[in-house]
Amino acid sequence: MSGYADPGFDTLALHAGAAPDPATGARAVPIHLTTSFVFESSDQAAALFNLERAGHVYSRISNPTNAVLEQRVAALEGGIGAIATASGQAALHLAVATLMGAGSHIVASTALYGGSQNLLHYTLRRFGIETTFVKPGDIDGWRAAIRPNTKLLFGETVGNPGLDVLDMPTVSQIAHEAGVPLLVDSTLTSPWLIKPFEHGADLVYHSATKFLSGHGTVIGGVLVDGGSFDWEKSGKFPELTQAYEGFHNMVFSEESTVGAFLLRARREGLRDFGACMSPHTAWLILQGIETLPLRMARHMDNTAKVVEFLASHPLVSRVGHPMLESHPSHALAQKLLPRGAGSVFSFDIAGSRAQGRAFIEALKVFSHLANVGDCRSLVIHPASTTHFRMSDDALAGAGIGPGTIRLSIGLEDPADLIDDLKKALKAAEKAAQKAGA
Repeated sequence: MSGYADPGFDTLALHAGAAPDPATGARAVPIHLTTSFVFESSDQAAALFNLERAGHVYSRISNPTNAVLEQRVAALEGGIGAIATASGQAALHLAVATLMGAGSHIVASTALYGGSQNLLHYTLRRFGIETTFVKPGDIDGWRAAIRPNTKLLFGETVGNPGLDVLDMPTVSQIAHEAGVPLLVDSTLTSPWLIKPFEHGADLVYHSATKFLSGHGTVIGGVLVDGGSFDWEKSGKFPELTQAYEGFHNMVFSEESTVGAFLLRARREGLRDFGACMSPHTAWLILQGIETLPLRMARHMDNTAKVVEFLASHPLVSRVGHPMLESHPSHALAQKLLPRGAGSVFSFDIAGSRAQGRAFIEALKVFSHLANVGDCRSLVIHPASTTHFRMSDDALAGAGIGPGTIRLSIGLEDPADLIDDLKKALKAAEKAAQKAGA
């Protein structure tokens, strides 16, 4: 039972990491729009640079406003700490770059956001980091893909956009048997629907652009460490367990027995790659998090109504949401995601690509754009937009067909959403009749 000493989720979403400003008494979190911070003395400056004292030096590395966001997301996820980044992609890159270099190997789910797929399949290969892709439900495939140089397993809580649920307890066990961590992208679920650390994940990240912010206004990411992975015991991560010449020969696992990963990620990754978050962005995301529990509940209620409507419509050949018994992840979703498997899902129109185009262009309430997790309902055609870089085989592996439509269900009146979909499906029917005339 939650209480003052152990606050519940809703309370943490409003209060974690923040207190009234000691200088002014301001209740709301201040926006610290400053690049740097005045030192009290030369000794204090030296101590800050050497990590002997807590504090802020330069906002690329840390900032008081960003720190509140980091502490709040870490509290909601049940992690030991977090790092705010310029985007979700920056958070993924930071995780990978902190743990490995040329010659390393990743095992990843095929059911990934298109940008993540592209980073792993194409970009990181240029830097000598290879990835083997495995269908999220292929447990034997996960195990078989591990090599001696494997240093990370990676998947999404629910895949984008097919909503394949990752069996985190099983995949994390495979990762830990191999002495490597499991990284999970929890963007589509948020900590309100699932807390990956409770199911064996070691690192979690979010595109805070999506549900954490919830209003389609800012770009940002957050990388969270669960603090449970034993880097020393693994023996595969000299990056964390051996002296680092780039920071006074510091051994990060000695400096912080539980926070070694975050320590190097901040002191090397933010310092050298520079993908930091603006304090104003952090503040805006904090505003979104304050209403996260309320928004997620409404997202789930609206999604249930829309899925039910689409599943009963004769023009719809498939609805890819785990709340339906026909979905391959239905049983796993009920086990791991009792509050719901998210409000971003796909469906197929029984017809041509032209019908899909007519459907999208007829929508009025749904906005046709490249984003998810907005308070407004959104629609897109993944094969020609978000996942256009992927081959036909890769698309098929991710559960995406040429006629697949992705919806992100917002907070509107559900009756208005269903009416909009009815009219758009009617337009698709007329397009088929016109083509056959």
